[in-house]
Order: sequence, then structure tokens, then C-alpha cells
Amino acid sequence: MNLAIVRYNAGNIQSLLYALERLNITPTLSDDPKVLHSADKVIFPGVGEARSAMSYLRERGLDEVITSLKQPVLGICVGMQLLCASSEENATTCMGVFSATVRKFAPAPEQKQAFKVPQIGWNELSVAESHPLFGNLPTKPFVYFVHSYAADCVPETIATTDYIAPFSAALHKDNFYAVQFHPEKSSDVGSRILQNFLEL
Repeated sequence: MNLAIVRYNAGNIQSLLYALERLNITPTLSDDPKVLHSADKVIFPGVGEARSAMSYLRERGLDEVITSLKQPVLGICVGMQLLCASSEENATTCMGVFSATVRKFAPAPEQKQAFKVPQIGWNELSVAESHPLFGNLPTKPFVYFVHSYAADCVPETIATTDYIAPFSAALHKDNFYAVQFHPEKSSDVGSRILQNFLEL
């Protein structure tokens, strides 16, 4: 398995490397277009702020490289958000693979006690039946989130989570897959999702 991880200015990926190591995968971390295009699979992770991440990608032409990939691509967290149409975080225009707008969690005054922002912790996935990314999961899978922004529910949504209101926990269009949660921090469920992606 020739797996590439997109290298850019978006956070620590050590936990992702550990999770892949547990699956006996040693990925290549690269921002070289030739390496990314030649990989069997590509993971586009991210932790951080949308506008600075998009600026970095555009300055290096990596946005066009990523959207031109033909093999399975998995966006994680900010990686998922950057694949959407836009983000309310500093009014950022993103890559537009998915039609969703990414919006900041906005609890009403009476909700603020119950719903902290960012959402940090475990929450339940409601998944599309028989989608290959979610094969062999428990009936009510729980995954780990750390985020203040979330994507709208759109036709490309394949899993939702309810926090203040339902949002897209996962998206799929053509060869692009994306998850808002961190599979690398989501125990056995996350490992299974990563394995499912590697087997696509």
C-alpha cells in the first residue's frame, strides 16, 4: 500500500502516524505533486485555522493538486472543512469538492450550559446504510471530535452527528471522502474506518 499524507501547515499528525502504524502502514508525508499523484491513497488531515491553511495551500498550488487527485482521498477534521465550499472561519473560500458551508457552532443562550464550544469528546455517528467507509461498525458507533466549526448537511453527507443541531460528520463525492471526527483518536471504531478507507 502506497499511502501519502499531504504535508502542509495544519497541525500535529503524530497520532495519525501511530494509528496507521498499528494497521501496519508506513505512509509518505509529502507536498510533492508527483508523490501525491502516484500514491494509491491520500490522506488530507488538518488541525488549525481555515484561512491560513488555505492560503498556504494556494501559495504552493497544493489546492489544485488535491482537487485533481483521482485515487481515494480522505480528509480529516480541518482537511474535511477545506474540501467544502466555504468556511465561516475568517470568511474563507475553500476547495469546493463538497457543496457544504462550514459554520461555527452557535448555541442559543439557553443552550450554552449544555453545549460547550468547541465540541471536545465522544459523540455518536448516524451513518448511511451499507456505505463502505462504515462497514463492520457497531450499531451505535461513537467517535472523537475536537472542533468549533461543522459542515452543513448536504446531498454528499454520509454520516451525521447531532451537537446543537445535526451536522455532517462525514462526506463522500466521487473519490473524495471526509470525516469531521478524528479516526486516529477514536479507538477501535476509528481504526476500522481507517482500515475501510485503505480497502476501498
